[in-house]
Parts: sequence; structure tokens; C-alpha cells
Amino acid sequence: MRVNTVTSHREKLVSGLGGFVSILAAFGLTAFVEAELAISALLLASMGATAVLLFAAPHGPLSQPWNVLGGHVLSATVAVAVHALLPHSVFGGALAVGLSIAAMHYAGCLHPPGAATALMPFVGGPAVAAYGWWFPLFPAGFGAALMVLFAMAYNWPFSWRRYPARFAPAPKRTAYPDISHADLVAALSQIDSFIDVGEDDLLRIYELSTGRSRADRPDVRFGAPKTPDLPKAP
Repeated sequence: MRVNTVTSHREKLVSGLGGFVSILAAFGLTAFVEAELAISALLLASMGATAVLLFAAPHGPLSQPWNVLGGHVLSATVAVAVHALLPHSVFGGALAVGLSIAAMHYAGCLHPPGAATALMPFVGGPAVAAYGWWFPLFPAGFGAALMVLFAMAYNWPFSWRRYPARFAPAPKRTAYPDISHADLVAALSQIDSFIDVGEDDLLRIYELSTGRSRADRPDVRFGAPKTPDLPKAP
């Protein structure tokens, strides 16, 4: 099923430019710190996926700093531990991905590109294995921190997409919503599946859609629905 987006051309271009600039800068800085170009290329494979979240969905729950940093570092730590027990194993790579997903869930830092980081010790060869237990800090943690800093700096001039989400201007609340933030949290908990949209965004969507619906209906534009006038008694 095709996913339709309603973002403007400006938003799409700003997102794409952000991904380009961040990966170019991250590649240069990582290569400067680590002369082994292969390591930079492997790192940026997962950071490229992170760039999609940071610059195309900067306010999404999966894009926030704890998710990016915790997701990559935690997944890398799990991967190193599994690789120490099951080196050069297809089963080990699959196990590292599965365990990293569960670990990110429990730690509240779910970040899909972290699973790519979990595979690096199994596909990167001796160059990656040589990092040992330093791998979660460099290149994984180093690269994740760079991406977060780039996202903060790049998105700051655009008030509607400032990053992290708490830096974005708070939406004005209207008086008509019939549901609260707590109602949305309770509803999401009943779904029992991760949804990549925050409670505040859901409430904002509800408010905007309700406002449009009311604006399009003359009978509710200025308050509660009007009841028809009853005929006067003779």
C-alpha cells in the first residue's frame, strides 16, 4: 500500500537537504577520526537510516535523542556480546538483531536503524571485530551523537521542525476537543503495538480535524448544533 504524504514541497526539500548535509559531514568527521574508510562506510549505512527519521520526521518518537543514542549504543553492545559467543555466524547476526529489538523496547529507546548497527560486527569483518567492547562508543555512539547534534543545528532555523520535539513551539489548544492526553495514552496502551506518533501529535491531529469539521458545518460553527425552531402556538 502506498503511503500518501501531505507535506509541502518545502518540507520535502528541507528534509532531503538535511539528510545530504548530515551524512556528508558525518562521513568527513568519522573518516578524520578513523582512517579506516571501510569503518566509516559501514557506520553510515545505519546512520543513513537514522537521517531519514531525524530530518523527515524530527518530532516522531523514534527520532528523539534518547532513541537515537540509546538505540545505536545498546544495539552495538548487544551485538558485541553475541559476537563474542557466536562469531562469524548467521544465527549470531539474527540473534543480535532480535535481542537488540527487545532491549530497545525495554529501555524505551526503540530506533529501527539500531538493528543495522547490531549487524555490523557480523558483516564488517576483522576491521569491526578489532574494536571489541569499544565498538558501542566508537563508531556507533560517536556517529549517533554526531547525527543528533546535526539534527539540532540544522532544524533549529525552521521553527515548525525544531529538534528535539520539546523545542518545537507548543500548539495552541482549542476548547472543543472532547478527549484528553490521558485518553489517548489509554487508547494506545490498549492497541499494544508501537505507533510512531506521539500522544501530543495525535491530540493536535484530532483538534485540527475537529476544527475543520466544525468550520465546514454551519450548524456547529458557533457552538452546539442548533435545534429547529418549533412552530408558535396560535
